[in-house]
Amino acid sequence: MSEVEDKTQETAELTAQLSDAALVNRTCAGDETAFEELFNRHRRRVAIIASRFFRHREQIEEIIQESFAKAYFALKEFNNAQDQSFAAWLARIAFNVCYDELRRLARRPENSLSELSKEECEWLRERIFVEPGRDIEKSLALRDLADKLLARLSPEDRLVLIMLDVEGMSIAEISQATRWSQAKVKVRAHRARAALRRVLSKLL
Repeated sequence: MSEVEDKTQETAELTAQLSDAALVNRTCAGDETAFEELFNRHRRRVAIIASRFFRHREQIEEIIQESFAKAYFALKEFNNAQDQSFAAWLARIAFNVCYDELRRLARRPENSLSELSKEECEWLRERIFVEPGRDIEKSLALRDLADKLLARLSPEDRLVLIMLDVEGMSIAEISQATRWSQAKVKVRAHRARAALRRVLSKLL
């Protein structure tokens, strides 16, 4: 291994030991390898968030790239506040990127709904009647059919249900991520559950 390669590896090892906040500071100072480390650390989390809303790999990759691009150009905003972890701050950006994409897709009628097959509807009927006491909204949000059902909701309803029931976020955390008031989050969640029940009643 050459001297240059030795120094490069040593730099990478030192960078990997830094905290997220320190990496943000170094990125703002012009250290590109610091942001690469942030990307490597948090890419999987952003991918998981994106996969809650989208199934196609291309869409997920676009959300990842857009989220980190927005984060990069807003690092000074994080630096000036630092009232939350970088991971939480980045997650907020990722959720909002997903929300923007949902709204964009909602304006395209050909992509607004996903049809359920006869077999899928039958599957739903069996689960609901076999487990009548179960929390239907939460159960459905965790199933493979969730995307088809949630696609019938507005972007706002879909966002709040996924954050609340799939991600397990609190009202306060959703409020911070969306910048909605906690009262609005509660109302939105109530309306989203009612909308999901209406979807179910039409299908079943």
